[in-house]
Amino acid sequence: MTRAQVRRRLALEWWRFLGVTLAPLFVLNLAFGSGTQVGILTMPLFIAGLASMFVSLPLFSVYKRALIATEQALNNPEEHDAWLALARVRRQAMLGAALPAWVAAVAVFAGLEAIPLILLALASVVLLYLYRIPAQLS
Repeated sequence: MTRAQVRRRLALEWWRFLGVTLAPLFVLNLAFGSGTQVGILTMPLFIAGLASMFVSLPLFSVYKRALIATEQALNNPEEHDAWLALARVRRQAMLGAALPAWVAAVAVFAGLEAIPLILLALASVVLLYLYRIPAQLS
């Protein structure tokens, strides 16, 4: 598999993961978000969603080290293994980046308002954007 094919496959995986991250929030909000329920768990769930962003910090540093290792392995015999390690680390990091949106999806049942839901979804999108493959690895 060529480097361009690997990059294309990782880019498609990123788009799929973006859909998997945001789909539960949109589906649950469409199905259950129309009621005007006042939940006592709305603020704790919003705070939990914000706090879940910090799960990404150690995962991002591992991802960054994997990126550096992949860049150093370009045009070497261990390039294939470096790409595989990068994809594995990236998948784990994207799971951590998806947590705010998934907490927001759960918070729909508690009656969390639209603005906090949007903020948590945008937090996940911004965190996921950090895990795009940079152009330097072409």
